[in-house]
Amino acid sequence: SMSLRLAYNTNGTANHRLTDAVAIIAEAGYDGVALTLDHHHLDPMEPGWQARAEALARDLAARRMGCVIETGARYLLDPRAKHEPTLLTADAAGRARRVAFLNRATDIGAILGAEAMSFWAGVPRPGVSPHQARAWLREGVSQVLEHAAHRGVAAALEPEPGMLVETVDDFTALRAELPWLTLALDLGHLLVTGERDPAAAVAEFADCIGTVAIEDMARGVHVHLPFGEGDMDIPGCLDALERADFQKLVCVELSRESHRADAMVPASLAWLRGCREARRVA
Repeated sequence: SMSLRLAYNTNGTANHRLTDAVAIIAEAGYDGVALTLDHHHLDPMEPGWQARAEALARDLAARRMGCVIETGARYLLDPRAKHEPTLLTADAAGRARRVAFLNRATDIGAILGAEAMSFWAGVPRPGVSPHQARAWLREGVSQVLEHAAHRGVAAALEPEPGMLVETVDDFTALRAELPWLTLALDLGHLLVTGERDPAAAVAEFADCIGTVAIEDMARGVHVHLPFGEGDMDIPGCLDALERADFQKLVCVELSRESHRADAMVPASLAWLRGCREARRVA
């Protein structure tokens, strides 16, 4: 009853060792893993990252699981400033560090055979003009795209509430200049910004989506919620993805649920499968 390929994001298993998290996700029946690179889950900045990535690649291959690389770790590059530096940071060396991190994430994605490397723009700091921020964004994303093309990994930009690229229209404007860019579509974010009906966005952007994140969300509030606890029409989103014949991973992202990941990982998949079964019976 479920034709979609589903993954679970490791940012929702932050209290588990990565090998244990992958095992739990696999045993629940998911088709893949959305790997958020972080200090505790395959730190890309530490010596030995390549060997750890190769070991993970063997594990995923043995389990016949796909992979998406996520780069939203909060304090990986700067322990004192959340998400900094970004592609919009005024300091050129900081922007270069972000690009280097995204390129390293792409390298890990190549080792893992990842379907996409997902990233976001960042928030312009006070004193940075919109014109300057957009110029830095184009420069940084073009560098990331060049490296991603060389490594054979799709680079997918995720619109994030509050960031320079906040909406799918912001993404469209950037993609007009950088046509190799793909979309990391978080369906819940559409409910936060109110820009599109999530299911309608799937149909509109199906041709350029690199990966999809799904969760429940209260309208206008950027908090990832377990299924059934928000305002999202999850069955409608699943219908839209199936109508679009979406073959890539649809990634459950519940970053606030690590304290009960042992229960939430299988429960989330059961909830989604229940949606499809209810549709089939109806």
